[in-house]
Amino acid sequence: MVAPPRLERITVAEATRRYLAAVEVETIRGVLSPATARSYTRDVTEFGRLTGRDRILDDVTGADVDTVLVRYQSAPDARYTDPGRKPGPGRSTATVNRFRQSVTRFFAYAARECWVQADPMQWAAPPAKVRGTLRTARTALSAGAARSLLTTPRSENPSRPDQELALRDRLVVALLLVLGPRVSELARTDVDDVAREPGRATWRIRGKGGNTRTVTLSPPLARALDDYLTHLRPALAAKRPKDDDAQRALLLSWRGRRIDTQAIRALLARAVARMPAPYQREATPHALRHTTATLLVADGWDVKVVAELLGHASIATTGVYLDRIEGELAAAIRSHPLAAAIE
Repeated sequence: MVAPPRLERITVAEATRRYLAAVEVETIRGVLSPATARSYTRDVTEFGRLTGRDRILDDVTGADVDTVLVRYQSAPDARYTDPGRKPGPGRSTATVNRFRQSVTRFFAYAARECWVQADPMQWAAPPAKVRGTLRTARTALSAGAARSLLTTPRSENPSRPDQELALRDRLVVALLLVLGPRVSELARTDVDDVAREPGRATWRIRGKGGNTRTVTLSPPLARALDDYLTHLRPALAAKRPKDDDAQRALLLSWRGRRIDTQAIRALLARAVARMPAPYQREATPHALRHTTATLLVADGWDVKVVAELLGHASIATTGVYLDRIEGELAAAIRSHPLAAAIE
């Protein structure tokens, strides 16, 4: 009979160090995206600071976790804390719940490694409900606004080098709108992840948790990809011939480096700024992901197919991405099966 593992009483600091080393390994293996790893690192490091780095991890109780969560929520949001400005408001409920998820994952790992006798998260208060809706910048565009974003011509300004990246930017916006990938998935795509054959192109998307999905590009998307790979990327890649990551990456910056998620958000903001005024509104890459899901379901696509396209393990997750379409309720009422019986 195998004896149960013995409890290892280590400090919060040591547990954090070991856990983040495991997170780094998972990132290298492709199980976690770099963005997710950065989030876990930031949150667990902050949890260790608020809890006390010299404290024994097994001594942390559910009540202690609740205290940390309250302290975390009441601290000024760093996004609004700049020199010379008043401290920003406390963190939102959604931000605190994200932090709580990171801590939950940390303690689940600690329980498996026998650093705690029992996971204290089971005695912590349940996460607060997020009230209200997503901010507009993260919600779906209308069909008209989406078409406008795809067809708006680029600004002519040859004195600016970044304007010469139009082929790349057009491809990025089209992929975000038509296929709805996560911005991190797009940023980490390599040239080897796309396969081009006569009359057919596919993209192997490396998603969360090491999962992959392969999607076939429509002919217009395949042409946009071919234009970028043929006429722009070779010149960008030539700027950093000894950078292995740059040579692998599909999307490159003006300086020849792999494009990051922040650069994708910036190019999308520039594209939105060029849209006709009636359609202009702030939009993030996540809003385009919502747009993909919402417009496809409105067009009659099966939710299961949309979930597969977006890389969702459950159609319940896809349901969260389905924003209300303008006029949808009114149209449904007009076509109600009992409407004609009133006359």
